Amino acid sequence: MSHTESVGRTDFDRLMIPCYAPDGFIPVRGEGSRVWDQHGRELIDFAGGIAVNALGHAHPSLVRALVEQAGKLWHVSNLYTNEPALRLASKLVAATFAERVFFANSGAEANEAAFKLARRHGLETAGAHKHEIVAALDSFHGRTLFTVSVAGQPKYSAGFGPPIGGIRHVRFNDIGALEAAVSANTCAIVLEPVLGESGVLPAERAYLERARELCDEHGALLVFDEVQTGMGRVGELFAYQRYGVTPDVLTSAKALGGGFPIAAMLTRADLAGHLGVGSHGSTYGGNPLACAVAEAVLDIIATPAVLAGVRERHERFSTELRRIGAQTGLFEQVRGLGLLLGGVLGEAWKGRARDVMRTCEEEGLMVLQAGPDVIRLAPSLVIDAADIDEGMRRLERAARRLRDEAGRACDPDTVLITGVA
Repeated sequence: MSHTESVGRTDFDRLMIPCYAPDGFIPVRGEGSRVWDQHGRELIDFAGGIAVNALGHAHPSLVRALVEQAGKLWHVSNLYTNEPALRLASKLVAATFAERVFFANSGAEANEAAFKLARRHGLETAGAHKHEIVAALDSFHGRTLFTVSVAGQPKYSAGFGPPIGGIRHVRFNDIGALEAAVSANTCAIVLEPVLGESGVLPAERAYLERARELCDEHGALLVFDEVQTGMGRVGELFAYQRYGVTPDVLTSAKALGGGFPIAAMLTRADLAGHLGVGSHGSTYGGNPLACAVAEAVLDIIATPAVLAGVRERHERFSTELRRIGAQTGLFEQVRGLGLLLGGVLGEAWKGRARDVMRTCEEEGLMVLQAGPDVIRLAPSLVIDAADIDEGMRRLERAARRLRDEAGRACDPDTVLITGVA
């Protein structure tokens, strides 16, 4: 098959391992917050590639960085370092608490490195007993065996043999449960500042502060998985800065490359030494192409104008989602931080997030789900007002269709609409 030969959605079922169930249309071009499929149909993108396309599609600065680097150097392996990796590492260190950086290709790989570092640190500082990891139920940290074991979701770890041991799971935002789980055997507490995949549920500040205290008391590492919340998504460069709680280890991916695969684990110098030469690695980690693009992403996002714009857009999105919820009953609650938002479905649509997604797509709008009861939005951080307004019109049409198809009208005075600033 040549690159000019026609392919379609049925070819996926014929050729691909069926671990995905992609939608019926195939996007072929994107610009800003708009996407076009094979038939020229235009859609507004409120999904952002699952919080990846932080600057939209085909941002000129990212395209320029990629093309320029493509004409210089693509890959040299970790036998050598390269200039884009060193520049990006320098800027990440300057912008965060961190002093050392490890580059990988995905959030799962960054988290794998973080969990290995936590266990190596525990064993080398206290002994073999200090290997337990405390994590949140219904969290998500990736798809490797280690990361699905740390995440408290059996649906991802079941069916692959015994999960990795030494992991304790507690309810998110439950300080008492966290205190009961942490002991002298704990090497790390691992948390997402916003529980993303399982409902877009922000952590309470007191919960993260107590996690920090417990780690200090027990000589454990506090690991923040900021794969989804990092790189401006919540209105600060990283969520830990918004909460005022500094971790020992932070992982970043998704928006770090703005669509080009790259991830990073950030930590302090004293901790980095526990991963000495040969203890960990990645063939493509720190790839010059990826790092050149990520540097361009960071240069744009880490500016007061873009971060303030995220906070302003949060208000615009939240207001419209609450309005649609009040008028149609589709949403009973709106929550989230920055441009990571969750619309909790009303009683009539509980368990039907997939149906809502499909109806939105039929109206020309791309959205996500976060579990069966929540619609998740993670649009471009620089999406313009016209695209927000048009996307909301399409979302409202979808909501009214769903209401009409259900044969019930919702009294807006009976719907509770709340939110998280």
